[in-house]
Formats: sequence, structure tokens, C-alpha cells
Amino acid sequence: MEASSHNHDEYLLEVRGLSMRYGQRLIQENLNFHIFPGEVFIIMGGSGCGKSTLLYHLIGLLRPYTGEILLDGQNLWEQDSEQRARLMRQLGFLYQKAGLWSSMTLAENIALPLREYSNYSESELRELCEFKLSLVGLAGFGHYYPAELSGGMQKRAGLARAIALDPKILFFDEPSAGLDPASAARLDDLILELRDSLKATIVVVTHELASIYEIADRAIFLDAESKTISASGNPKELRKTCTDPRVREFLTRAGKLEGF
Repeated sequence: MEASSHNHDEYLLEVRGLSMRYGQRLIQENLNFHIFPGEVFIIMGGSGCGKSTLLYHLIGLLRPYTGEILLDGQNLWEQDSEQRARLMRQLGFLYQKAGLWSSMTLAENIALPLREYSNYSESELRELCEFKLSLVGLAGFGHYYPAELSGGMQKRAGLARAIALDPKILFFDEPSAGLDPASAARLDDLILELRDSLKATIVVVTHELASIYEIADRAIFLDAESKTISASGNPKELRKTCTDPRVREFLTRAGKLEGF
């Protein structure tokens, strides 16, 4: 899907001329890309290239040094705080460590955003929490505390909370981190299921090749040396056609994954 054949109105998220800095240190510059509704979009690249930093910009936690981030055609940073908060409620985010409150049950964790931003009765809240847990394969686990769950189940519980408000876009930061290959593969399957059942758009930061090839529609490669996007497209196509040596090495590093 090339931009030339698409109208900008079709973009759910668009990034124009984005530069990111921490103080004087340039992280990435002149990033330009767009994300279509309903696709799985991967942000990939080696360690320290700025993948998570870009994610924090996309969800409105960090302000661009220069450039624009548009959600549904609206610039996140040109809105007043109330309108920006309303736009950001369309975004769900799964943290690397699942980000659950340890002192609360799973049901209480999921109910938190629902209590803050909706007017459901307690019985409706209970039903909704159970429904969200069932969507991630944790039906009947509402009374459990995070510490009573395995790492993979904690990730899924975090995901249930991320989808509490039916977001348009779900963001994942290294979702497979700390999971064994079987749990990681199950999470990949779940990501695709949620895209289909929620009609959500998925944005994933990862360097896990198995996930990249399994779930991506399109991807961008952030280059740590040139500090910009050095490739974009479907990862399987890029593996065959991309001539950039760093991109090729990244996409063909079978057997070199340990300790990456």
C-alpha cells in the first residue's frame, strides 16, 4: 500500500517531519510515515535506535522536538488539554511489564479506566470486566491478583485493561519481552484476534523476528546510525528486496537472536 494511491483522509495516524531529542541528544529526525485503519504496523530496529521513544511520542506522552503527529487528521499538540485527553482515550497501551496495580484484582484493574471515563453501574462494570478478560482468554480470573499469574497471563491481563475503553489503536511495547517462545506465539495470535474482533489498529514495537513475520502488515526500520527511517514496507518483502545492509542483517539474523 503506497501513499501515492491513498487519500490522506484514510490515514488513522500520520507522522510528518518528526524529530525526537532528549536534551541536546538527537534520537531520530525527519520521520514520515502513516498507519491505516485495521492494520498491524511494526516499529522495528536494533537496541537504542529510539523505538520506544517513538511509541511514547505516538501516544502523546512525549512532545515532538519538531514535526507533527496527527490522529484522525487532528494534530495531537495543537489541541487544548481537554481535547488532547479525549483523543488519547482512543489509544490503548500495553506496557512491557504489563503495568498492573499489584494491590488490585484483575477485575479492579480493568474497572479503573471504566470508572473514570464511563457511567456504568457496578453490575455493568462487573459484566464488562468479565467480558474483557474472556477476550484475552482469562475468563473467570477476575478475582486473581497479578502476582498469582504467570508472566504470559499478566501480559494478557494488561491487555484486557488496555482494551477496556474500546480503543481505536492498540500500542504494544516489546510485548514478547520475558516470555518463552510458546507464550510469545500465543500473544501474537491474540493480537491478531483482537484486531479482528475489536476492529482495532495495532502498533507494535519489537525486534522479535518471529513476531514481525507472523503479524506485520507493514513496518518501518529505525536506523540508529543514520537516525531516520531507512526502510518501510512489508517485512517479508523487505527481506527479499531491501538493499540496505543493516536492514538486511536485522531481518535475516536467524540464530543470532540471543542477547540482542
